[in-house]
Amino acid sequence: MDALSDLLDGVRARGALFSRSLMEPPWSVCFDHSLPLSLITMVRGRSWIVPEHGDPVALAPGDIAVLRGPAVHTVAHPADAAATGAVLSGTGCVGPDGLELDEDVVLGLRTYGHSLDAPDLMLCGSYDVTGEVGRRLLSALPGVLVVPADACHDPLTQMILNEVDCQVPGQQVVLDRLLDLALVSTLRTWFDRPEADPPAWYTALGDPVVGTALRAVHNRPDAAWTVSGLAEVCGVSRATLARDFAALMGVPPMAYLAEWRMTLAADLLRDTEETVGAIARRVGYADAFAFSAAFKRVRGVSPTGHRRGGASAGQVEAAHA
Repeated sequence: MDALSDLLDGVRARGALFSRSLMEPPWSVCFDHSLPLSLITMVRGRSWIVPEHGDPVALAPGDIAVLRGPAVHTVAHPADAAATGAVLSGTGCVGPDGLELDEDVVLGLRTYGHSLDAPDLMLCGSYDVTGEVGRRLLSALPGVLVVPADACHDPLTQMILNEVDCQVPGQQVVLDRLLDLALVSTLRTWFDRPEADPPAWYTALGDPVVGTALRAVHNRPDAAWTVSGLAEVCGVSRATLARDFAALMGVPPMAYLAEWRMTLAADLLRDTEETVGAIARRVGYADAFAFSAAFKRVRGVSPTGHRRGGASAGQVEAAHA
């Protein structure tokens, strides 16, 4: 595992929401729901993504856009088109009058519009992102990013399109996994593009020393790591690792390790019924007492308090931009 794999593994679609929209310009759809992550592609036709703040971003046929929420985004053709509809929640779609869409615009399963022959076809997949690991990835993304068609996995888009408008047993699981694969492929491509501003942990993965240390930490967060131990794995001196790691990551190796362990622990506390002692051992602490002290120091709340919901989603983010 590496930092990107771990973070992407923390963002899994469960009951992903898909829609296929067929429209005749001018049209404008406002996405004003609370879901934190959406992928949009124009299968045919063009559009513009108009964020709540900022300039419109063009979306050509085959481009894939990732929208980070919760925020208001409008997708339109042309960019200044009057509102023709809005997505207010995971299941709520309304027309420009604020009323639910009429049945005559429902063209099939997850398919909306006025004609299957409409020139603009937009495919959208949205899902929730829960947990500290998932939020760590989201914090590294801009509000809107676009990967051009020539860098996208076109067969994958076609597979999603084929699944969206049919209903067979196990289909939701297939759609969830396809959306996960689309996200992984899109983000990996985006981070390597010249216009991207990748987070420090992604850039550092390409460094022979720091990248090796990061992989060691993510492979074995439960190991009794020290700077000397990590330096030995990397084949360099303790001083060299400490210097290079801090230069690329902005924090010392042990500070990064502590933050990552607490991020993992926060999700284990919320998502499992394991004891605090068991979770402590899974993230590299010999006993619950030492783990609890470290968790409260880093997260500002005790493990038990976090498990009870005392830590809000907006608390200390374990992200290193």
